[in-house]
This record gives sequence, structure tokens and C-alpha cells, in this order.
Amino acid sequence: MSQIEMTDKSPAQNTDTPAHGISFGEAVRVWARVAALSFGGPAGQIAVMHRIIVEEKRWIGDTRFLHALNYCTLLPGPEAQQLAIYIGWLLHKTKGGLVAGILFVLPGAVAIMALSWIYAIFGNVGAVQALFFGLKAAVLAIVLEAVIRIGRRSLKNNVLIGLAAGAFVALTVFRAPFPLVVFGAGLIGYVGGRAGWKAFLAGGNHGKFSGKEVADIDSVLGEGVPDHARPPLSWSLKVAAVGLLIWGGPVVALLVFLGQGNVFTDISIFFSKLAMVTFGGAYAVLSYVAQQGVEHYGWLKPGEMLDGLGLAETTPGPLIMVTQFVGFLGAYRAPGSLNPLIAGTLGGLLTTWVTFVPCFLWIFIGAPFMENMRANKALSAALSAITAAVVGVILNLSMWFALHVLFAQLYEFRGFGLAVDVPVLSSVNVPSLILTLGAVIAVFRFKVGMLTVLASCSIAGIAYGLLTGTV
Repeated sequence: MSQIEMTDKSPAQNTDTPAHGISFGEAVRVWARVAALSFGGPAGQIAVMHRIIVEEKRWIGDTRFLHALNYCTLLPGPEAQQLAIYIGWLLHKTKGGLVAGILFVLPGAVAIMALSWIYAIFGNVGAVQALFFGLKAAVLAIVLEAVIRIGRRSLKNNVLIGLAAGAFVALTVFRAPFPLVVFGAGLIGYVGGRAGWKAFLAGGNHGKFSGKEVADIDSVLGEGVPDHARPPLSWSLKVAAVGLLIWGGPVVALLVFLGQGNVFTDISIFFSKLAMVTFGGAYAVLSYVAQQGVEHYGWLKPGEMLDGLGLAETTPGPLIMVTQFVGFLGAYRAPGSLNPLIAGTLGGLLTTWVTFVPCFLWIFIGAPFMENMRANKALSAALSAITAAVVGVILNLSMWFALHVLFAQLYEFRGFGLAVDVPVLSSVNVPSLILTLGAVIAVFRFKVGMLTVLASCSIAGIAYGLLTGTV
């Protein structure tokens, strides 16, 4: 073999490996792994991502991870998926963001679609319910661990702890709008940063996440800003134009060819609007989707939204994937000349398209600006305050999930300007409580791995179903 041939095949000439040394092929495998393990809503998904990307692979550091998370929290749509897009883009440009974001939703989209078919044909299947029963216990333990992990890393002083507590109370007790809570925390942090208050500036220091210190400077990517994070304005405008065309093109086409009142047109318009206002993730808009789906469009029957949420909670991917279930049933029940299952499949895919395409748009346009402003102390202080508020948000979501897993009935207490969901103690699901406690002990006391806990709880759920005759 000639020297030229040897040189051409050397690793240095492999265009698949950028300067930081992380090959695109390796990234694809890692993002597929993250996607397969992304159970438990945003809390569990963020924990999985941090454990694999930051602690295990050390591709980026803690501070950079939280900086990206803070930005994604401000955006409409699922923040965990947007965080995956952000990190994927940071490592491998646009193709990295596309792969990370698509893989993040792909397992959930396939699972929800398959379960929607089963739901439409057979209704609630005992074996599936038993499997979900076990998974929910494991997910609850993982979510609880996520709250503690993120809290330890970001709540560096009493002021930030107070912001987290205030966000939790505002959301849980006063039902404050999520954007207002996040904006308020960011404004407090920005003012504090401008004033030089150490409590907010400390939030950006290197810290520990579950006992492992991963400073940005020690990560593979380092502290620098990649060249592709400094695009010209023309590039951002081009991305915006292409993204809007990909997102809005199908909506306009359906409106032109099928007209208003058609189920596919209604689905595309309704969920496109929803993609613009889903601040705070799925929980923030579930009641609105359920109300519109049942009362206005007739896509759902009363109570079916909770069935869909159960599917989304116990499958990988963002919880907002529950919208695919809604779109499936809407088209399934108004198929026109199509086979109902085919119509349902198209309705579900259309819903997923208009819901998740905007997520890529927000990141590809905004992430370069966020990367170049990481050194801005006032902005960093604002984002540190938002991080603290996010801990309260995740705790609020975790409590919501726990109440619905462990209790069959809840009632809303109203009085003195408060609105609080209170469990009916007599409705406690004892088997679920026992399994959840076992999962918590396994995770916190014996440090059992996530896959082992998920598999064990799934097996336990199916075994319980067999014993009780529900399978």
C-alpha cells in the first residue's frame, strides 16, 4: 500500500470526528441510549441525560449543561428534548441536533402509536396495564432522585433555595402560570447579577452532581465556544425561513386542499398553536387539551386523557407525546373515506410533526446567541435564578406524578386564595406504594442501576397482574 493511501485512511482524515474527538457515530449510539432510557417526564429525562452525557461521558460540564437547560426551560415545548437538541448541536452542529432530537422522541412515538392501536382495537389490555403499573413505581423513584441531584447542583445558597421553594409554592398552591414564575425568577436573578449580589453569581460556580464534580474545563468540549456557535445573521435567517416552511407547509396545504372543519386540518392548526404556548411542558396544558379535545372537537371521551397520559408517562420520550394519542383518536373517530386505523395513524403522525418540529427551530436559532452570552454575568445570574426555580418546577411535577400514581382519588381544596390537590387517603394504592418504596430503597440505599430498577419493577408489575387475575 502506498504512503498516500495510508495517509488517506488515517484517523486524522476521518471527517466524521471533529476537533473534540467525539465521532458522530458514537454520538448517535449514545443518543439512542438516552432516548431508550428517557422515562419519567422531564425530571427523569434530564437526570438520565446528565448521568450519561455529563457524568459518564464527560462530553460537557455541569455549568454548561445547566446553562443549556435554563435556556430550554424558557422555550415553549418539551425542555428535555430541546436540551438534547442543544447538546447534540453543540457537539456536531445541525446534524447532531437533528439526530439527538429525533432519536429522543422516536421510541416514544413508536410506542404510543402501537399502544394507540391496541387501545383503539382492544381497549385497556390487562398485560399492558400491569406492565405500566410496575414501570410507574420505578419512574417515581427515578424522578425523586432527579430532584435531589439537580437541587444539590444548583441550589448553592439560601437565596436560591428560597427561589426554588417560592416557585414550588406558587405553582402548587397558587396555580401561578409557569411563564410568570420563570420570568419572575429570571428578573430577580438579573437584577441581583447587575447589582453584584454574590448569592446569584455563585450559582454558576463549578459544583457537584450526586458527588461527581464535572467542571466545564475538565470536559471533552471544554469551556470554549465552538466555531459553529458564531454563525452570521444570514445563517440564522435562513434557518428560520426553512424551519417555518417545514413546520407550516403541511398546515397550509391541509387548509387549502381539505378546508376548515376537516379533522386533519383541525389537528394541524390546534396543535401548531399549542406548540407556541406549551411553556412548562405537558402538565401545563393537559387540562386545556383535554377540555378542547372532549368538549369542542369531540376527539376524546371523558377520562380518556388520563389513559393517554398513562401511556405517555410510562413510555420513553416527552410527556407531551400524549398529544399523539389525542390526534390518533381524533382522526380514528372521524376517518372520512379512510380506514379508521389508517386515519388514526396519519392523525397521530401529523400531531407529532406540528408539535415537535418547532423545538428544532427554537434551538437552531437561539442556541448560538446563548453560547456567546455565557460570560455575561447578569445573564448568568438570571439563568442561575431560573435554574433554582426549575428545581421547584420539577418538584411540583414530581408531586403531581406521585399523587396520581399512589392515590386513586384526589380532591381540590380551595380557600384563602389557594387551590391544592389533596389525596383521598383511603384511596391509596397499597401495592403501588409498596413497589415504589422498594424502588426508592433500591435507588437510594443500594445504588441499583436504572435499567435494573425499571426491569425489576416491570416484572413485579406483571407478576402482580398474574396473581390478581388482571392479566
